[in-house]
Amino acid sequence: MGLSICPRSKAEELAMDLQLSHRKKEGICILDLDGLLTIGESESMLRTTIVTLAEAGTLNVILNLAGVTEIDEDGLTALVFCNARIASSGGALKLLKLRPDLSLMILTKLDTVFEVFTYEQDAVNSFFPDRAVRHYDILQWVQGQEKRRRSKVQK
Repeated sequence: MGLSICPRSKAEELAMDLQLSHRKKEGICILDLDGLLTIGESESMLRTTIVTLAEAGTLNVILNLAGVTEIDEDGLTALVFCNARIASSGGALKLLKLRPDLSLMILTKLDTVFEVFTYEQDAVNSFFPDRAVRHYDILQWVQGQEKRRRSKVQK
């Protein structure tokens, strides 16, 4: 059961800070956000949408932030609320395509709280443990090389 977003008139679109569109990929709900995620209607709309999805049983959600041009502290708080709401229902919320021109403070906070992905398919795969992309850990590799080198020297 998904959330349907009604089409808006051009006048309503211009008045809105944030546009939301909803789609599914491999059973995962993807919300494409476009505009400002700031205090007021935009963060309220996102909260309401997430609550509606959670109540409808849609628990695996990706927020595509490629079109979000600004996130303020209230927008950040809304994202944290959405994450907590989905998690309390047994689901997971992941972020996709954070724009590098967003505030460094906002980017840092988002990266510490959320799983953030650059590619949509990687975000979708993260919901399926057998398909999840394993990140290459350079430190682990270097430590393994060092261990091998020491064992050869001792022989």
